[in-house]
Amino acid sequence: MDKHYNPVDIEQRWYQRWEQDGNFVASGDGDPYCIVIPPPNVTGYLLMGHAFQDTIMDLLIRYQRMQGSNTLWQVGTDHAGIATQMVVERQLAAEGTNRHDLGRDKFIEKIWQWKEKSGGQITQQLRRMGSSADWSRERFTMDDGLSEAVRNVFIQLYDKGLIYRGKRLVNWDPVLHTAISDLEVESVEENGSLWHLRYPLADGSDSLVVATTRPETMLGDTAVAVHPDDSRYQHLIGKQIALPLTDRTIPIIADDYVDPEFGSGCVKITPAHDFNDYEMGQRHQLPIINVLTADAAMNDEVPEAYRGLDRMVARKKLITDLDAAGLLVEIADHKLMIPRGDRSGAIIEPWLTDQWYVKVESLAKPAIEAVKDGSIKFIPENWSNTYFDWMNKLDDWCISRQIWWGHRIPIWYDDVGNHYAGQDEADVRHRHKLDDALSLTQDEDVLDTWFSSALWPFSTLGWPEKTPELGNFYPTSVLVTGFDIIFFWVARMVMMGIEFTGEVPFKEIYIHGLVRDADGQKMSKSKGNVLDPLDLIDGADLETLVEKRTAGLMQPEMRGRIEKSTRKQFPDGIPAFGTDALRFTFASQATLGRDIRFDLQRVEGYRNFCTKLWNAARYVLMKFAEGDETPTPVKGAPLSVSDRWIRSRFGETLTQIEAAIAEYRFDYVASELYQFAWDNYCDWYIELTKPVINGANQAAASMAKQTLIEVLEALLRAAHPVMPFITEEIWQLVSQYTPVSGSSVMMESWPDANQFARDHEAETEMDWLQSVVSVVRTIRGEMNIPPRKALPLLLQGGSDADRFYLTNNLALLKTIAVVDQVEWLEPGQETPDSATGLVGNLQVLVPLSDLIDPAAELIRLDKEILKLGKLVSASTGKLGNESFTARAPAEVVAKEQAKLDSARQQLIELTQQQQKMTALAAAKAG
Repeated sequence: MDKHYNPVDIEQRWYQRWEQDGNFVASGDGDPYCIVIPPPNVTGYLLMGHAFQDTIMDLLIRYQRMQGSNTLWQVGTDHAGIATQMVVERQLAAEGTNRHDLGRDKFIEKIWQWKEKSGGQITQQLRRMGSSADWSRERFTMDDGLSEAVRNVFIQLYDKGLIYRGKRLVNWDPVLHTAISDLEVESVEENGSLWHLRYPLADGSDSLVVATTRPETMLGDTAVAVHPDDSRYQHLIGKQIALPLTDRTIPIIADDYVDPEFGSGCVKITPAHDFNDYEMGQRHQLPIINVLTADAAMNDEVPEAYRGLDRMVARKKLITDLDAAGLLVEIADHKLMIPRGDRSGAIIEPWLTDQWYVKVESLAKPAIEAVKDGSIKFIPENWSNTYFDWMNKLDDWCISRQIWWGHRIPIWYDDVGNHYAGQDEADVRHRHKLDDALSLTQDEDVLDTWFSSALWPFSTLGWPEKTPELGNFYPTSVLVTGFDIIFFWVARMVMMGIEFTGEVPFKEIYIHGLVRDADGQKMSKSKGNVLDPLDLIDGADLETLVEKRTAGLMQPEMRGRIEKSTRKQFPDGIPAFGTDALRFTFASQATLGRDIRFDLQRVEGYRNFCTKLWNAARYVLMKFAEGDETPTPVKGAPLSVSDRWIRSRFGETLTQIEAAIAEYRFDYVASELYQFAWDNYCDWYIELTKPVINGANQAAASMAKQTLIEVLEALLRAAHPVMPFITEEIWQLVSQYTPVSGSSVMMESWPDANQFARDHEAETEMDWLQSVVSVVRTIRGEMNIPPRKALPLLLQGGSDADRFYLTNNLALLKTIAVVDQVEWLEPGQETPDSATGLVGNLQVLVPLSDLIDPAAELIRLDKEILKLGKLVSASTGKLGNESFTARAPAEVVAKEQAKLDSARQQLIELTQQQQKMTALAAAKAG
């Protein structure tokens, strides 16, 4: 083994070997176990959320593979309609052309060319995370097979009357000229205005004041609403308003939706340009007047003076005209949430347009029941409440998009507007018995990307064909996903899965939290706190980090702020931590449903854990190399207490890991592995074996070496699902000295806890030895006694069991604790001035008179106490400053409070030591 652990040297080498050897292909003789990856966008790149999510999925897949399950991790990418089209359109713009110049067919060819050349970058990056997905079965949502599945589903739903064309409000992107889903809308808080406008009654007897953040939409108002119980306006309900700047009148209506305490208690109603107003318009059968074009300019429904004006230009002119008419009451500064398209950045308009919809009521009922009756289980369970809340309030699903890249809607129109569904034009003519002379034109729109994604669990397995894969792996075992797409993706997969296969698409849904920064802030480009997982794996210099974090930012002020914060946070760049350290970090923080606060110090800590494991394995292998052959345990030779103890501890660790995986407590998995490997195996057992291996008893040495290698080999198998690369590298060397003879640790069986039976007697005895050693080490630390200075040890009290344990372990105690003599005092016998600890009822004493200079120690303690006192004073002042506590983020204040609490505790402990030293100094002087 190399002297130093260097993940860069091993990770890609092993991944290529695994993939070349076909180790990821679905295999195993046990029960089927299948996970489908949430398909990342083909335009995407690896984000922290992907890295976290895929670590969890890979951990489960590797674990089940080692359990012998017939394991499939179905992988693939989503065609990402809008995102992909925008990438290629930007390329065309750089070449001085556009998609309309090319035409639809040639533009689609361009996208396929881009996809073959540049698409799928993220799948290569997923490989860097160690993802053991079956790449031989990689799917793309625009593949022929998946496209056929999409058409089949559309046609069947259409034939059942569950797909229809209707005119309703949608989120309209006026730059991309398409409807978009709620998930593609980012609401951003911005500074704006609240305009208070006066609406006179038609008879001139009175007026009402309404407030709006979008005055240009007033030209589409069809009512003013008040609360039915608002005594200020009850006498006006039913009267007519003369809508300013138009020749229309609109009614005053009463509706419980209106909050009489907000503003004037009067609300302008624009059904064509506000989702809530649309619902109210439906309740009161109000006219729906669309005043905007697809470009968000004013259309011909508005007075001539405003026609053709951009909405923002029209807004300014309207305000000027209202002011001139004496109808502008007030303009107030106002912070509001502005909906912007996540791709275009344009302000999204609720816009009335013809779209295709899926009727969801009949599909939702069995999907709700599947969770209620336990056919599908949410983990954590509380997410089922969110699911029910959404499912019980579902609106029909808008599935059409006005772009070119995607699954073109399989609908054809004749000359009079009749529409027909079919696989292609020939199928339409055949299915509907249409004359060949009848002219047919296919719908220009494509389907929402979520439509094809909703079929992912069964379309990737070959549906509508009854393939062996579909029979073996559907329903899939578990879906691993974030809470933000429970509605957009999870619910729709459940509805479609039940509708088209008669079964739920998965049995369990593990919902994980978001990956946030160390202060709990959401990672975003504008905050400048985004981390690239590959930078953590491979390392990155400062200039690379600055370039990545500022790329694409248009505002100089923002670029400067983010560059400054990046240089401050990473003055030396980011070191290469390796994939295993990053995966272990993710696992350690994968608590049920909670968001992750990602701190680089954790990754560094688990990088040290990898190094610890590496060094331990190197030590063990060196011991075997010295013997030049596998040790042969002496027949009939008993295992020592420490041998029995480490085997027992490992067996219990395996049991706990298995239980934790079953409960999706990956944080427990990481904790158990860390505690056993670092504390039990490295810090205790290896140290306990050193005097045995180097001793004269060859039988005991042989048994110790054999236990060292057997437990290490099994530990590497147990850690493999979390840390695949380092475990493979070490296992290849360690397995040479064990009966195991496979080609890869990932293809080996999971360790059997029964082969490491629980031994309570050995654990109790070792607990005693560890406790006594820990007392001695604590006294050394507190009294600043050098670690290799041999100490005298006094014991007093205790039980027969304590005496038995001492007799059994005296030689080990002396070596491990660095003790040169041990004396057992009689009960009541006077003891010298000593530092004391307790192990049960046994007193453990270290006489101090000959070990330390009290006067020198007091000087050291005085300096430490003074230093801590200053820290406590400064921190107390900071937390007492209202300016700090009011303005700083809660996480920063909490971190400062924790620092103060720790300093205070250290001050108490040092003061106690100071008192002990003062008493000892006085005793010496007397």
